[in-house]
Amino acid sequence: MKYEHYNPRQAALDAARGLLQGAAEAAMESGALPRAELPAFIVEIPADVKNGDVASNLAMAGARVFRKAPRQIAEAIVGCLDLTGSAFDRAEIAGPGFINLYLGTGWFTDVVRAACSEPEYGRTEAGAGKKYNVEFVSANPTGPMHMGNARGGALGDCLAACLDWAGYDVTREFYINDAGNQIQKFGKSLAIRYLQLFKGEEACPLPQECYQGHDIIEHAKNFAAEHGDAYVNADFEELKKAITDYALPKNIEGLQRDLGKYRITYDVWFHESTLHESGAVKAVVDKLLESGACYKAEDGAIMYKSAQFAAKYGVANKRKTTDGTEEEAKDEVLVRANGIPTYFAADIAYHYNKLAVRGFDKAIDVWGADHHGHVARMKGAMDAVGLDGSRLDVVLMQMVNLMRDGKPVRMSKRTGKAITLTDLLDEVPIDSARFFFNQRESTSTLDFDLDLAVRNDSENPVYYVQYAHARICSILKKLESEGITFRGMEAVDAAVLTDPSELALIRLLAAFPAEIAAAAEKYDPARITRFVIDLASAFHRFYNSCRILGAEDAVLQGRIALCLAVRGVIRNVLTMFKISAPESM
Repeated sequence: MKYEHYNPRQAALDAARGLLQGAAEAAMESGALPRAELPAFIVEIPADVKNGDVASNLAMAGARVFRKAPRQIAEAIVGCLDLTGSAFDRAEIAGPGFINLYLGTGWFTDVVRAACSEPEYGRTEAGAGKKYNVEFVSANPTGPMHMGNARGGALGDCLAACLDWAGYDVTREFYINDAGNQIQKFGKSLAIRYLQLFKGEEACPLPQECYQGHDIIEHAKNFAAEHGDAYVNADFEELKKAITDYALPKNIEGLQRDLGKYRITYDVWFHESTLHESGAVKAVVDKLLESGACYKAEDGAIMYKSAQFAAKYGVANKRKTTDGTEEEAKDEVLVRANGIPTYFAADIAYHYNKLAVRGFDKAIDVWGADHHGHVARMKGAMDAVGLDGSRLDVVLMQMVNLMRDGKPVRMSKRTGKAITLTDLLDEVPIDSARFFFNQRESTSTLDFDLDLAVRNDSENPVYYVQYAHARICSILKKLESEGITFRGMEAVDAAVLTDPSELALIRLLAAFPAEIAAAAEKYDPARITRFVIDLASAFHRFYNSCRILGAEDAVLQGRIALCLAVRGVIRNVLTMFKISAPESM
């Protein structure tokens, strides 16, 4: 049997559904059940294996169409159930009529053989090659990245990995906001800091609304070191453009460098400025005007009927203001009276580019939870521009609390300001950062324990998982030194693996491909982090319960295969999430 893209759980569920449908048809054919259209029914993995490996409510679902008691329906179906040559070896009826199917040793053998022999066990074709764009971090290039970016980076990168392993064609993208008001403010801040170097702060005060960070001063000093006082008496707009053109690429390089250190690489770095330069923003505004989604106001501004289109996505005619109160939702400005497009107009053009121009089946954005009010606006805008807003999905991410000694950490020792991504990575191993930021679903606030992240013991979850991998490597080396080798997957027979800890481990291994598919479908890579912690725990229990060296030969081969399988799955998870998988610790 070939095990590429093998998903044992899904295979068992599909097989069970087919067997039950066939048995129901046979029962109708024999007269045990009246002829009727088979109802929709559930086939699922029960939480407790005492209720079977696969359970179905077919008999209860059929009570109305068959006009019989569910128990009678179940007896008729099970009486016609032919399990010959299937993955199951028996079926039972439980309670009012649940049909429980129990997997045979052949299925367990296939799981172990697949997991120990297929290098990328866990990959499936669930995504059918659909093109998905995952845009994450997208920090303004006007300053350093903060903790939200650190969580968003790990979340977006690991989500993209899950989608890739689930069979989607994934593009990782960073959107560079190199146009608009924040870039004008950036240039103004730089220009004033430059002039201060020659004229003094009193002569050139920095307005409160400008960027106050030390990085702005450093850029101004470096620009002055390169150009001297050549721009002191230049037109202010000329100075602003020159110093922006000097500093902005350096900031973008800094983003790329810092994200690279965090083991994040993007397929596309998309510049907002290209949307303006190419006429894409104007084109999408014209399209909205033609469709009637926009209109020209008396002052010449172009207004978008935002509430009308956002209502479909759960936003009524009210919206929250910055102080938390509600007000009537108003039409929004897309192009100001002076002819300058707003950020929202560029954002619509950008998402139109993803879905219409580049043809992605889905555009997935990872945003901070403070942008929740923008979700319906953007989805509605996709409808307004002639696309389907459901092709845009937004993963909203809650904030991060850095903790030390059980207390929140609010300031950086080095800068005296908010802790940046680079501050964090100077203090915490990258493995810990990537693992910790993916321990909880995005909708939960995350407490990041700095003390725990640097510990080298089993209390640290990433260390715990890595130790399981290293422990297996050590076991295999020990066996090799004793002259014991694995004879290959054909030597594996799960019938000899009867200890509860062995069966629990095999069931977990079987769940891995389905967990990846579910993580991709639900945009929740944290479930893979939780899964690998459970797998490491199950392996430690198995190791403490089951003797490997000295076991009877068939059992020995089976247990070596289990070790190889668990090592492979742990390695695949860690490699997926760009976390190291050490062979010794």
